[in-house]
Amino acid sequence: MGGNEYIVEMRSIVKDFGGVRAVDHVDLFVRKGEVHGLVGENGAGKSTLMKILGGVYSDYEGEIFIDGVKVRIRSPKDAIAAGIAVIHQELNLVPQLSVAENIFLGREPTKGIFVDFAKMFNMAKELLSPFDPSIDPRARISELSVGKQQLVEIARALSLKARVIVMDEPTSALTEAEVEKLFDVIRRLKATGTTIIYITHKLREVFTITDRVTVMRDGKVVGTVRTADVDHRTLARMMVGRDIEAVEKGAKRLGNIILRVRNLSVISREAYGKYILSNINFAVRSGEVVGIFGLMGAGRTELLMTLFGSPPGIVKGEIEIGGKQVRIRSPIEAIRHGIGLVTEDRKASGLILMMAAGHNATLPILPSLSVMQFIHRRREREVIKWLWERLQIVPPNPEMPAQNLSGGNQQKVVLAKWLAMRPKLLLLDEPTRGVDVGARAEIHKLIRQMAEDGTGVIFASSELPEVLTLADRILVMHSGQLVHELRADEATEEEVMFYASGAHTFEQHDSEATN
Repeated sequence: MGGNEYIVEMRSIVKDFGGVRAVDHVDLFVRKGEVHGLVGENGAGKSTLMKILGGVYSDYEGEIFIDGVKVRIRSPKDAIAAGIAVIHQELNLVPQLSVAENIFLGREPTKGIFVDFAKMFNMAKELLSPFDPSIDPRARISELSVGKQQLVEIARALSLKARVIVMDEPTSALTEAEVEKLFDVIRRLKATGTTIIYITHKLREVFTITDRVTVMRDGKVVGTVRTADVDHRTLARMMVGRDIEAVEKGAKRLGNIILRVRNLSVISREAYGKYILSNINFAVRSGEVVGIFGLMGAGRTELLMTLFGSPPGIVKGEIEIGGKQVRIRSPIEAIRHGIGLVTEDRKASGLILMMAAGHNATLPILPSLSVMQFIHRRREREVIKWLWERLQIVPPNPEMPAQNLSGGNQQKVVLAKWLAMRPKLLLLDEPTRGVDVGARAEIHKLIRQMAEDGTGVIFASSELPEVLTLADRILVMHSGQLVHELRADEATEEEVMFYASGAHTFEQHDSEATN
């Protein structure tokens, strides 16, 4: 290594996506042999910045220095040559191949023209032994837990002679025991001089494992501080740092409880004993808009999918609809109970893109529009006309394929499906993701109108200002648990972020240790 203090220097980095500035003249300085945290709200620019460092995005402005030497990183190959390895949140492993084959993929040792498997297995075992000698280099990746797969990714990074390892949300799918093991590995890597850049939403992890932390907000760096010099509330405030405009929601006349959840848990099928959701309790009334806020990995989507009959694991606990206990074993059963769901990805699971937009909108109510298994087309056209007028969908041509509509109007069509059904309970996952400001305001207005008509609404959003603006009540989630509940008109961004980041658990541990 050279005599430079910093192993990574990113100077005045700029990255645009279609006219939107995702990274805005960012400076990042990472010291040799440190664990450097990178935090911020969803959309702050953290992952984009690291994809630039990792060579995923080559069309950036600014300068990058590695150990004092200026480099231009145009591809992942350039990053590897510079000693940088990125472990993405979605692990980049081939499930059907062995551990050793994944570690040395494309770089297999050979004996003549053949792969030297014996040598490759021994090399893999040597790389893994400091972290977990129980991992068999011959085992298929699909046979390993997510935690052990993480260790395979780290071993691959070390086989590349990486001096800098970027970890993007590495604990989002790990059990508590696996998290502790990962932290032990990070400490060992640090002791050997390896530098770690650690992206996380969880402040408890920041204070447990990092030496310094850089906070990003809206594509810019707010500041870099020694972790020991700040407390949890200060860091949460740095992450948020903006004023919220007060929004008049008007007086609410809430009806009866339409949904009650008691001790709801979801246990992973792949790693039995790992709780995806744990002991969740809440209720929703007719006419109420309940916002769910949580950072990545909090369990927001998993909760909505469970309520809609598509859980990511084994369900325990009770769900009541209209005061009656029910078992919702499929989306069809959820719809029969009067529940609708707007999914996070409208193109992948909310729309049939090649189908006419109008026919998309009537899919949930086809049984009511059918006679002797034939669709009553005149009745369907009347419903579609009413929906298009109510939602102001543009262009006003329901025969147009859904794929030809703008993102905002596609989202309106997804909402139209459930408006036509007149659900008792509407679940929305990121209802305004990827839509422009005007469409966002219209969607917010529609959600309020549906609530005023008596529908209970639960929506999950990664945008805290949206939750504070739209919700009557906020449920805060962290690591699969419902950790705090508060009225939106009494909430502050700082308080919500304090609980969503898990800082409250750190404070509890400190209090217990003092006592």
